[in-house]
Amino acid sequence: QVQLVESGGGSVQAGGSLRLSCAASPSINSINRVAWFRQAPGKQRELVARKTGRSSADYADYVKGRFTISRDNAKNTVYLQMNILKPEDTAVYFCAASIPFGGGFLGYDYWGQGTQVTVSS
Repeated sequence: QVQLVESGGGSVQAGGSLRLSCAASPSINSINRVAWFRQAPGKQRELVARKTGRSSADYADYVKGRFTISRDNAKNTVYLQMNILKPEDTAVYFCAASIPFGGGFLGYDYWGQGTQVTVSS
């Protein structure tokens, strides 16, 4: 069982940056797929970025070129660097992870509790 805890959310003006962190315990070593999702009020949860193993990452069109997903196995942490933030990026951001051949809600075994990101114009 892996627990995920997000941090780094907050309020920022449009054009600003935030870096979200997702700490995995006890270890991220068993995880081969990581992702960030977001959910705005009244909307469905949507994929923002995902990364499998050491392969290149995939991004939703609406964040491509602005957001970057990465993982640091030594720190058991997954990151989402968010630049040039827009008001429409306002949402609760969730970290998700999965073991090989795993799958659960939206295809991921483990989820964090979410962290709020608010972008003002």
